[in-house]
Amino acid sequence: MIKFSKFFEFAYLAAAAFFLYEAVVIWNDQRNQAYLFLFFVVIAIFMFFFRRHFRHKYDNRK
Repeated sequence: MIKFSKFFEFAYLAAAAFFLYEAVVIWNDQRNQAYLFLFFVVIAIFMFFFRRHFRHKYDNRK
């Protein structure tokens, strides 16, 4: 289970990288949609650190 948790942590970082790329690509054409993608970047990075914190907390409990 821990291996899956670690995988999904890095999946959030991959999603953040993808959303950041999309935001940069469409920045000049569709600024409102680019802001939405930047919001998703912030959420994905937050989720990475949130999941990482609780995985470490769970590991230390064992």
